[in-house]
Amino acid sequence: MGGSFDPVHLGHLGVARAVAQALGLDRVLLVPAAQAPLRSEPVCASAAHRLAMLEIATADVRELAVSEVELQRGGVSYSVDTLRSLRTDRPGDEWVWIVGEDQLARLPQWAEPEALVQLTEFAVYGRPGCERAPPPVIPGLRVCRVEGPEWPISSTAIRARLRRGESLGGLVPDKVIEYIRENSLYA
Repeated sequence: MGGSFDPVHLGHLGVARAVAQALGLDRVLLVPAAQAPLRSEPVCASAAHRLAMLEIATADVRELAVSEVELQRGGVSYSVDTLRSLRTDRPGDEWVWIVGEDQLARLPQWAEPEALVQLTEFAVYGRPGCERAPPPVIPGLRVCRVEGPEWPISSTAIRARLRRGESLGGLVPDKVIEYIRENSLYA
């Protein structure tokens, strides 16, 4: 599951755990992007801070882990490159890429979509305010929809709450809130 995780929040973690449970996955790797190609705004926290927050958030969650593959590669993070790297490093593993409903419609805009769909199946999770739409026409695209609770949380809204001095209780793991405060992030 890729993303900027700027910052990681309970919605990210909830979706990852729900998909792991629904599909019987051994583990979900959370992959912070060095630079997301379709993101309209730059990340606010450094790669090191975003990685640290993810590691804190997943430390006690057996089915979640963090991969630094995109941060180590640097530059623009393309999922197709990430999957090629992961498959090379772990050739015996089967891969499922988790996306929100909003990203499914954008798959044709991703780098090398025809190659990407040959590397993975997509687990699609509903997002608040996003209507369920048919998958785009990309030969070989495999989609599995996962139903579960919706988390009306966004990193953008969390950063805005921080700027206004509002509480993040129930939105972000407590230890991540402590980390954000200790490092004066998003002020």
